[in-house]
Amino acid sequence: MLIDLKKYFSGENISQQIDYTIDLSAVEIDGVKPFVSPVHVVGDLKAFASSAELNVTVQYAFSMPCNRCLKETRKEISHSISHVLVNRLNDEEDFDDYIVVEGEKLDLDELIYSDIILLTPSKYVCSDDCKGLCPVCGKNLNEGDCACAKQQTDPRLEALRQLLD
Repeated sequence: MLIDLKKYFSGENISQQIDYTIDLSAVEIDGVKPFVSPVHVVGDLKAFASSAELNVTVQYAFSMPCNRCLKETRKEISHSISHVLVNRLNDEEDFDDYIVVEGEKLDLDELIYSDIILLTPSKYVCSDDCKGLCPVCGKNLNEGDCACAKQQTDPRLEALRQLLD
């Protein structure tokens, strides 16, 4: 969605409601296409002191395998995103607080996509107490204990274990 911000930057007192979807089903993260539903974007864009204030909420379904147990887990995600959009910065202003829009046209899809990717966790787990997989046999330890020996000794540390016996 391309939005012309010329009226917002000219100081007019205007606002615009935003309600649309972005299809990110082709986006791949770590070899997986996690966006299982379109991203629904709802919010508004308001003129504010020769700038524009963007406030939106994004909602989507996200499915990734757990990094510990490999179980496919689907979560419904909702994020609130806010930005102040300007066409130029004064020297004393902090660049991190504003988004400079070149050419007075905002590609809202690109901005929302960037925000979603930055908000996506680098490690994805099905639950905080996930036990993962047994390093010996590969059994999912969330489903119960495995038959492997509980005290596996690293062969490099065997000499130290013998000293303690």
